[in-house]
Amino acid sequence: MDKLSVVIITYNEARNIERVLQSISTVADEIIVVDSFSTDETQSICKHYPVTFIQREWKGYSDQKNFANTQTQFEYILSLDADEAPDAILIDAILSLKKEGFKSVYVMNRLVNYCGQWIKHSTWYPDKKIRLFPKSKANWTGQFVHEELTFEQDFNAIELPGHLLHYTYYSYEEHRLRADKYSTLTAQKMHHNGKTAGILKPYLSGLARFVSMYFINLGFLDGYKGFKIAQISALSNIFKYKTLRALNHAD
Repeated sequence: MDKLSVVIITYNEARNIERVLQSISTVADEIIVVDSFSTDETQSICKHYPVTFIQREWKGYSDQKNFANTQTQFEYILSLDADEAPDAILIDAILSLKKEGFKSVYVMNRLVNYCGQWIKHSTWYPDKKIRLFPKSKANWTGQFVHEELTFEQDFNAIELPGHLLHYTYYSYEEHRLRADKYSTLTAQKMHHNGKTAGILKPYLSGLARFVSMYFINLGFLDGYKGFKIAQISALSNIFKYKTLRALNHAD
């Protein structure tokens, strides 16, 4: 049977970390948690599980995840965020892979729990991510935000059944704050790459985002939660391009 390392990066994840640690208990042969000096109960919760807990200064998503991968002793890695947890069907699929032997990279379909409701539309589903892979062939890239896995060779990615449950936001306020944080990081990346935006770009982009999420991608079928997702995403798109314009003018 193949061995599997599970890697999680954390910062103040006390409300989530126990869920993911419990969910992976049957598939993980080791668990590596790389923490950016949490000030909540994250570390004390991890002490109740067979976790290698490492504290390290935050240096960006890609850098932190690449460092975490180097701390593992097994070739195959299951990379999770602290607010994610594989469901029972996905766990069974991973257990079967361990018996058969890992041969490729594996795609998991994330299902978002948004303020207590599972979201099936709004561009948030399906949300397929490669999260199980050989560390010697993989590297996380992306300087600012939205880190991505790159591989040294071509793989025929295999999609696994079940879902990677993503407990993403607990309130609308939290969604807006985090969306604006990511918008700021994205604007910095765009500025770094020489991108510019006209005076109407923030508002046209925000309108396009709302129409796409709520109407074209059927967000209205998610009810009021679908409306809030589209609304906050549109407002954060406006914020992103306003931030980009401010950065350009500052130059």
